[in-house]
Formats: sequence, structure tokens, C-alpha cells
Amino acid sequence: MPRKRGRQLVSQMLEKLDASALEQYEHIIRHYTRDRDGVYALYRNDTLYYVGLARNLQGRLKQHLKDRHKGSWNRFSVYLTIGNSFVKEMETLLLRIAKPKGNKQLGKFVKCQDLHPVVRRDFRSDYKLKEQSMFRRRPVAKADQKEVEGKHQAVLAGYVRDGFALKGRRNGKDYKARVQKNGSIKFQGQIFMSPSGAGVAARGHSTDGWSFWHYERAPGDWVPLKELRKHGRHG
Repeated sequence: MPRKRGRQLVSQMLEKLDASALEQYEHIIRHYTRDRDGVYALYRNDTLYYVGLARNLQGRLKQHLKDRHKGSWNRFSVYLTIGNSFVKEMETLLLRIAKPKGNKQLGKFVKCQDLHPVVRRDFRSDYKLKEQSMFRRRPVAKADQKEVEGKHQAVLAGYVRDGFALKGRRNGKDYKARVQKNGSIKFQGQIFMSPSGAGVAARGHSTDGWSFWHYERAPGDWVPLKELRKHGRHG
């Protein structure tokens, strides 16, 4: 069975061509790049100098032979894209990785979560747990014990830090639910203690809730709930 390929973004590319080609072979370069969307890169020999995007690559490259970048580059690459849905995101990604000298701004992603504060919080929590296990063991108070026991009545209790949304879709119909802080799942006003229980309520027959329900692992990135088993905790 042939392997299924993902959606294509880049259709053609031309890498590290001498800048003189823009004038000596203008008609040929124009044939491939005029009115084409894409990302381009300017180099000083083999050193990346500038990254940009354009709807008319040929016109933009000729412009850079005369503007503030004149004399700062002598080679260029172009990556022709199919449409421009993700071109801005791709440009931002390249800028933030390479940080070219000629770019004044690194750009921003449309919707992206900065994991620094989340990871720092996890580091602190992990450190406290290690410290407690090394130096002392604090007995669990009765009130805390009841809370722990109550949480573990729900299958997702060990995977939840804060509540989060769930989505499911079958046969063109969308379903929405929410995981509570104690790990239970609220669906259409009812509380369920497992993903499969909530899935059965949504579909009316036996359902693998871990595959049926999806959660937002990162902004815009909805994945099956079973991914929580790999990552250990949400949020």
C-alpha cells in the first residue's frame, strides 16, 4: 500500500544562484518566478543574510538589488509555494531559527503558545517532589486523602492539572465535552468517569473514548486523547 503523503507546500526551488543571473538571464528567471508566491533567502557567499516572502518573487529580488540591501548579498535562493496559506508562518519560523543579519524583525506566529512559563512551572513542581522524597515524607492529611481518593475515581484524574475541552466527530456530527479538574468528563450536563463512558453517551454504542475524543495539545493542535498516555499530563 502506498504511503500517504501530507499536504504539499513547496512545489519548486532554486538554491544559491548568483545574483548576476537576475540581470543577465532576467527573461529566464522571470519565467519561473514572476507572480509566484514563495519564500526567498539572500546570502553573502555561503552566509545567510536575509529571509523574506513575496507574491512576486522576481520583482522583490530585483528590488533588493537597489534598496538598503544592495551590496550586502551576492547569491539567492527561492522556494515557490502552492498558495500562501502557511508561507508567513514558514518565514517566521526561518527567521526565529536563523536570525539573519539583514532582518530587523523576527516576526510572530499567528497563534502559538510560549512554553517557557509552563515548563518552568513543571521544573519547580518536579524539584519540590524530588526534594520531599530525598529529605522527608509528609503524611497525607485526612482531608487531602479524601480529595486524592475522590480524584482517582475518574480515569483521567492522573492526567489533569486544569480543566480542558474535548471534541469528537463521527459521520459529520460534532460532539463537545469538558474534562473537569478532578478528571471527570462533563457531557451534555452529565458527568462521566471515563472517556469511553462519555463516548458511549455521545454515539449511543460502544466507543473507544481515548480515540474518539480529541484535546488541544497546543493552540490549534487537536490530537486523540490517547496521546495523554504518552505525555503523562495536560497543561
